Amino acid sequence: MKQIHKQLLSWYKEHGRHQLPWRNTEEIYHVYLSEIMLQQTQVNRVRDEYYPQFLAKFPSLEALGDAPLDDVLAAWSGLGYYRRAKNLHATAQLTKNGLPQSLKELKKLPGIGDYTASAICCFGLEQDVPVVDTNIARVLKRYYALLNTPDKIVWEKAENFVNTKAPRAHNLALMDLGSMVCTPKNPNCQECPLQKGCQGKEEAELYTQTKKKEYIAMELFFGVYIKDGKVALELSSDNMYKEMLVLPKVEPLEENFLGSFKHSYTKYKLDVKLYKVEELEGDFTFLSPDEFSSAPISSLTKKAQKFF
Repeated sequence: MKQIHKQLLSWYKEHGRHQLPWRNTEEIYHVYLSEIMLQQTQVNRVRDEYYPQFLAKFPSLEALGDAPLDDVLAAWSGLGYYRRAKNLHATAQLTKNGLPQSLKELKKLPGIGDYTASAICCFGLEQDVPVVDTNIARVLKRYYALLNTPDKIVWEKAENFVNTKAPRAHNLALMDLGSMVCTPKNPNCQECPLQKGCQGKEEAELYTQTKKKEYIAMELFFGVYIKDGKVALELSSDNMYKEMLVLPKVEPLEENFLGSFKHSYTKYKLDVKLYKVEELEGDFTFLSPDEFSSAPISSLTKKAQKFF
């Protein structure tokens, strides 16, 4: 095992993604933020855009917890899965003086499960704990030939496999190995530092459990009401964009049709149709298009701007 660990760390030293900013900080908040953002977003988008911009607005847990939820949602706009931002804000309000430093206490906080708690403890606090994301799970399943294995068993294997002398580098190495070499399709086994002991390398595709994502098709009808150069928006009560500002829903009237576009959101494939509205009653927020970037508005609503 010592030799395997040595080979893995040697590979990581040469090929690992050391330039990622959240890997070059001792701030636990920064590690926590990156893990939440990376759950459903590509690394490059987080690194180049959302992570630095969010930290510029909310440089600490205290600053995040003190900020209005609307400001947090506005900064999150475009990342999707807005429940992440709400949980992040709720956790910050509960932990302004710092995140707890144990798996048990971390998992009591909103939006922090087994993986995120482990990542914080290992990457932020350098604790000797296993970390299992999709990439690491794939590496371990292939290495140990674990076919149709419950997550609990994979976590147990990860715990037994941890390099206790360098747990942080070890888990990051496994993560990068799964992302760059032990990929879902066409893994590059010849470049893998674990290939010698890998029990599943001859039938690597067997240990890749990829489920085709199933989408729900929906048709949405929104109204565009403009007054004094400002657009009417309402607070959404739907789970899809709850507590975000959205265009008001309307009954479709073909003579008022403005245009349509496609949009994907989590498990939904949306066909969005826009209609001009002459009169509108109710409680609405009016914003100019220039104000959209600093308001809690979804990427769907921003995409509709081209029809205003």
